[in-house]
Amino acid sequence: MTVIRRIALTTGEPAGIGPDLSIQLAQTRQQAQLIALADPVLLQQRAQQLNLPLTLIEADLTQPASIAEPGCLHYLPITLNHEVTAGELSPANSAYVLAMLQLALDKSLSGEFDAIVTAPVHKGVINDAGYSFSGHTEFFADGAGVPKVVMMLATGDLRVALATTHLPLKAVSDAITRDSLQQIIHIIDESLQRQFGLIKPRIAVCGLNPHAGEAGHLGREEIDTIQPVIDACHGDGLAVTGAWPADTIFNQDRLKDYDVVLAMFHDQGLPVLKHHGFGRAVNVTLGLPFIRTSVDHGTALDMAGTGKASASSLQAAVDMALNMADSQQSSGK
Repeated sequence: MTVIRRIALTTGEPAGIGPDLSIQLAQTRQQAQLIALADPVLLQQRAQQLNLPLTLIEADLTQPASIAEPGCLHYLPITLNHEVTAGELSPANSAYVLAMLQLALDKSLSGEFDAIVTAPVHKGVINDAGYSFSGHTEFFADGAGVPKVVMMLATGDLRVALATTHLPLKAVSDAITRDSLQQIIHIIDESLQRQFGLIKPRIAVCGLNPHAGEAGHLGREEIDTIQPVIDACHGDGLAVTGAWPADTIFNQDRLKDYDVVLAMFHDQGLPVLKHHGFGRAVNVTLGLPFIRTSVDHGTALDMAGTGKASASSLQAAVDMALNMADSQQSSGK
């Protein structure tokens, strides 16, 4: 008997393209029950703007999951605080966005959802409303009581994880400690085994400095922090190597020998990943007690309500969440 997965689809910033992309996904038959967390009035209004058919079905989580027909979308209702105009941010709706994320979190922790797939939010407007919010990753980690998670972006044949995420460049070196880096590598190893079906993940670790520090002439982070951690993890039986210069490890001939590259900071690894597969890449949070994937782009306010936005990354995020759920079930972990 085929298991129908139940996936929470958080529709993101209501003035952005998140509602548009959710409606676009509903135009094709999915391989899971997608449940949009949103104000149904917003979804109907945006569907009219996009000139797309949409029949909304309020989800009943006490019943077995079912797949919607094309043009139909299951939803759980959350009421907007303020009327939405596509492309125009309103801090008044920040509480709505956070309520959406909280509902997804609560029902994932309770086991009612098999995964969360998130459309983009706008961090700035949430902070403008007086809420401390640094992103989905931190929100879900805090809510799940997980001290350390790892951001990884993936296309079909390239995975890039990050040792640090949204930090000013001057803060990166201090943020990379032996304890933190060792935890990150172990999370990557365990997650790729459990959720991606890799028996012994091959992890390539970048250095921080140009040429991986040039034997200390261009910085000592590799000598004092990164290499000792790699050696310790290798001693634990992990298939980890480095520290590799970032300007050579992303060569295609090198990449074929690895399952994931661990970059030391955001703009060391993600420009390569996004050049390789923007619009097809998926953001995955490793280390959570549930599966969470997301798109590789932002709210694109200028495209909201126009029909010009592509749902390719959101579709890829849904497909990857399903594959991860299947791998996790197969692993028995």
